[in-house]
Amino acid sequence: MIRTAFCLVLGLLFGSPLSATEAPVEDFLQRPAITVTDPERAVLIDVTRAGQRLVAVGAHGLIIVSDDDGRSWHQVPVPVSVTLTAVDFPTPSQGWAVGHAGSVLHSSDGGDSWHLQLDGETAAQRVLDAVPAESAEDPAQRRLRRVAERFVQDGADKPLLAVHFSDARHGIVAGAFGLILHTADGGETWHSWVDRVDNPEGYHLYALAGQGSRIYMAGEQGSLFASDDNGGSFHRLQTPYEGSYFALQPGGNGDLLLAGLRGNAWRLADQGHQWQRLNSDAQGTLVAAYRLADGQDLLAEQNGRLLQVDNPGARLQLLPQAAGVPVSALAQAGDGGLVVVGSRGVKRLGGSDDQ
Repeated sequence: MIRTAFCLVLGLLFGSPLSATEAPVEDFLQRPAITVTDPERAVLIDVTRAGQRLVAVGAHGLIIVSDDDGRSWHQVPVPVSVTLTAVDFPTPSQGWAVGHAGSVLHSSDGGDSWHLQLDGETAAQRVLDAVPAESAEDPAQRRLRRVAERFVQDGADKPLLAVHFSDARHGIVAGAFGLILHTADGGETWHSWVDRVDNPEGYHLYALAGQGSRIYMAGEQGSLFASDDNGGSFHRLQTPYEGSYFALQPGGNGDLLLAGLRGNAWRLADQGHQWQRLNSDAQGTLVAAYRLADGQDLLAEQNGRLLQVDNPGARLQLLPQAAGVPVSALAQAGDGGLVVVGSRGVKRLGGSDDQ
């Protein structure tokens, strides 16, 4: 789905209109990312840890890495120029990044180099392959086949918006219009999971998270799905807010932190039977959730405010380390400092050398 780079991200993540297609998808899948001056100031959408290294991804195929806890960054070669929306490293060396045009990139050297594992056309065909042609008598299967055929007709015109790998072999990617694929061999092969999720509306899926055998997926219109058997099957969870969710963070005691539009933040407690609202004065979109090394949960507001989850009081406490710039994701560096990324690049917080 190639449209003006950041406009598409904003359109899918924050509800703004999408712009018209400007060039064939194939051009961006075959064109390497250009070298950027001051890449740490470019549009960045996600950041994660790869061992002690930090890896951030963003517009036009940009991937940058830092080996000094976010104080300095350098760009690495990337074979595509599509906007990259999410990145995950289950081990210090093995990592995956996803983005527009159904692109899935893999690195086996900690982010120094990347290759394309999957594109939107192949992903669409995997969805179609998962629906037996002889199942036309089953209404649900007929609907799935129509969805799959539409995916194929659209070609690579589907962005992936989330990625989660539980280890170096097992991973899930998800995105627009309910597109979901899974791999059990490190991305050598991918299989559709669209038929495993009760999402007939084709809601966009913005966030993935897993803990043990449980997997969560959240998206637009209050949609939240859970699997208790490593993705063998999913069930829909009813949520107390009908707007979109962008942030997920499972808790060590089986709780789930869920956040999204208009400052809505909730904790699912009591083994998934009770929702508890987390109170704050947040009005803007909550775009990211992150668990610190000490077990403390943080939420990031799009406007740059950082909120700490106060478990006993069910409140979100404003942290003094406000980013002061738009935020789309955050991560904790090896020295304990916080690193945030967004439309103005990357910023390090919580250290003596803060800008």
